[in-house]
Amino acid sequence: MRTHPRLSSSWALRPLLPLAVVSALTLAACGEHNAAPQKPAGGAAPQVPVGVVTATPAEVGLLTELPGRVEASRVAEIRARSAGILQKRLFTEGSDVKANQVLFEIDAAPYAAAVQSAQANLAQAQANAAQAAIQFERFQALIDTNAISKQDFDNAKASHLQAQAQVKAAQASVRTAQINLGYTKVTAPIAGRIGRALVTEGALVGQGEATALAVVQQIDPLFVNFTQSASDAFALRKAIQAGQLQNPGKQAGAVHIVLDDGSLYEHTGQLLFADLSVDASTGQVTLRAEVPNPNGLLLPGQYVRIRLEQAQVANAIALPQQAVTRTEQGDMVTVVSPEGATSPRKVQVRHADGNRWLVEDGLAAGEQVMVDGFQKLQMLPPGTPVKAVPWQAPGAAAAPSTAAAAQ
Repeated sequence: MRTHPRLSSSWALRPLLPLAVVSALTLAACGEHNAAPQKPAGGAAPQVPVGVVTATPAEVGLLTELPGRVEASRVAEIRARSAGILQKRLFTEGSDVKANQVLFEIDAAPYAAAVQSAQANLAQAQANAAQAAIQFERFQALIDTNAISKQDFDNAKASHLQAQAQVKAAQASVRTAQINLGYTKVTAPIAGRIGRALVTEGALVGQGEATALAVVQQIDPLFVNFTQSASDAFALRKAIQAGQLQNPGKQAGAVHIVLDDGSLYEHTGQLLFADLSVDASTGQVTLRAEVPNPNGLLLPGQYVRIRLEQAQVANAIALPQQAVTRTEQGDMVTVVSPEGATSPRKVQVRHADGNRWLVEDGLAAGEQVMVDGFQKLQMLPPGTPVKAVPWQAPGAAAAPSTAAAAQ
């Protein structure tokens, strides 16, 4: 019996269909297996990366930030000491001037005439003195022979002494006239920066009072005056005496300036003194620092912030503020063990240093304290292991990425 060709071919293809389906299912299963995350051996939960810092005890300086005002180290008001018409201004407003530099000229003609008159009076006095001296010498020779009376000799001697005194008075008058003549050239008493002229040419100055002409201020170096609460200063001194804090030594006088834009001034100042009395109205103590200002960046009257190291904490561990949780039970941190386990730890915090807390007790050197990653752990089951990753401040972390982007 013959077999129908279509039936034979159909039956021949039937075994091939299950093989193709099996192959497709096998490939799909392999793809799903590769897409699924690989779990650690033994079925353990994956470690969650968290930012940590290593506890490192060190001597940390306590920086106090206080408000202050910039003040010129020396201020000289230029005034007219001779009366007259102002004829010339010999400086550029806002420029730097040197000591003894001529700034203004006042009409000197009356004072030059006064000098000549004084010199004439001096010459007359000197002539009178010479005549009195000759008369005295002549009478002195005659008194020994009794050729003249004692009264005449005494009169000649008195005239001689009086003439000498008149010469000295005339010399003083000449000197006074010369000084007044010199005052017609108004000079800078100090070196510094001069402001605008307060009078113009043609003005009558020095008539009845010493007219203000300009102001010269020495702005290199500058003074910075700032205040501190008397209670805070007392607490620091008391803590140092009790041994809780240490004296910063050489760093005690270093003063750093923070400008309006938050940047740090490049030159370091030096603390000059702290006032011995407390302002009764404000309860503040006034302090003064001297700051170099070679480029003239700081100006008198400018508002700045002062950073001053007034004490040091021995064997303190500095932690970022976000690493410490302040509760009613005390200050708490999260410690990460070498195995990746986290545990709360109570610590003792007494001082703040900028955006850091200074831990004095509760941590050992080398322990890792969690700073970042708290929100991740809140969404995971308790006891989830973590992986300690060195934490970097946002500013420090942004710098490398910015440099890499520039490349």
